[in-house]
Amino acid sequence: MTGTPTRLFVGGVWTDAADGAVMPVDDPATGEILCHVADAGPKDARLAQDAALQAQEEWARTAPRARSEILRRAYEIVLDRTDELAHLMTSEMGKPLTEARGEVAYAAEFFRWFSEEAVRIGGGHGILPDGRNRMLLSRRPVGPCLLITPWNFPLAMGTRKIGPAIAAGCTMVLKPAPQTPLSSLALAAILKEAGLPDGVLNVITTSRAGEVCEPLLRGGRIRKLSFTGSTQVGRLLLAQCADTVVRASMELGGNAPFIVLDDADLDAAVDGAMIAKMRNMGEACTAANRFFVHRSVAGEFARRLARRMEALVVGPGTRDGVDVGPLIDATGRAKVEDLVSDAVERGARVLCGGRTPEGPGCFYPPTVLTDVSPDSRLMGTEIFGPVAAILTFDDEDEVVRRANDTPWGLVGYVFTGGLDRALRVSERLEVGMVGLNTGLVSNPAAPFGGVKQSGLGREGGTVGIEEFLGYQYIAMPTAR
Repeated sequence: MTGTPTRLFVGGVWTDAADGAVMPVDDPATGEILCHVADAGPKDARLAQDAALQAQEEWARTAPRARSEILRRAYEIVLDRTDELAHLMTSEMGKPLTEARGEVAYAAEFFRWFSEEAVRIGGGHGILPDGRNRMLLSRRPVGPCLLITPWNFPLAMGTRKIGPAIAAGCTMVLKPAPQTPLSSLALAAILKEAGLPDGVLNVITTSRAGEVCEPLLRGGRIRKLSFTGSTQVGRLLLAQCADTVVRASMELGGNAPFIVLDDADLDAAVDGAMIAKMRNMGEACTAANRFFVHRSVAGEFARRLARRMEALVVGPGTRDGVDVGPLIDATGRAKVEDLVSDAVERGARVLCGGRTPEGPGCFYPPTVLTDVSPDSRLMGTEIFGPVAAILTFDDEDEVVRRANDTPWGLVGYVFTGGLDRALRVSERLEVGMVGLNTGLVSNPAAPFGGVKQSGLGREGGTVGIEEFLGYQYIAMPTAR
């Protein structure tokens, strides 16, 4: 990983951890260590927080156009380095290079989108109803933020949080996932090159998340948390935010239903299923988790999907022609193995895949299961792997009830040929997003987020910057 930053980024300076600790970054395709990066502790977190606090007042006063231009330059640099960033991402988390290049473009777009939003932060003015006072309403940055990103989309989840924070005038401490620190460190270097002032973005890589994050959230100086990760961890972080009433936005777990009604175009449904299931090897919160297919078309849908899944090439993401890379680590693969074994023990039939290959790396084959029991464990948890579990249903009310029978509500997918039916079923789903005859919902211009235990707030779209802004209201007597 020659040339890739491996130290902490605090106050615009690359630095070692205060106690000298380092942690390994593994290649999930081989199990070998790529490099070591600094492993931050509580002291490093405090220094990063202090740097953000010191920079906050001046950064908040920076002209919106200046913030916009920094993001625009960063957008251009990210695109110029697509191949370099894609190889870096593939090395640390495994996705095929073609998909990694797509993520680079997606990640860059958040910088471009929020460069345009930075100059559109509005306010208001008016006469209050009593006629005796004027109201001046302004939008202000919420203050120093703690951003916590996951490993599955290491570049895009960074830009989706950093972009609106910069646009709004907030300073940041970014803690990336320990499995994928290199993409975040590369982003810090790019933003410094783009002209971001020292202290506005600070990056602390660590294997000691609890020791690092909890003191920041309970300390009363961080004013905003943006977290993407599991619902279980999200609950813990919300409890820590409560002490000092830290504003929080969270994109948490999902259990996405993929509904194929009896009048669906099966070719389109299978195409959508391949995207919704196999993006990032199924390691996505938006991944289709529960396939509900009308009984009249279930057999044909399953056969077509199995043919497509079986034809995918599994291997290291850097190899030409590979469609499916390794899962993130041995723990992630073991979870998928256990879920599939449980489903088979409960009567599921394996149409393709289902067996862990021998050899190095955390590979698991694309798998299609039919006759899946509703009691199977994979029905009640995120699979986070390339496994499509198919259940059948007989009527619309039944499938809506079963789709909504989960504490999560991030995204759902609906395939049908009728417009009235499409809207009716979509609007009945208890989710924040619906893919209607499409397997892809993510777009920087759209508000990404869920309901129930899938999170709080939205990222992206015109509302994405709102999470980093507060209101100030000034009352003034009117002239007499």
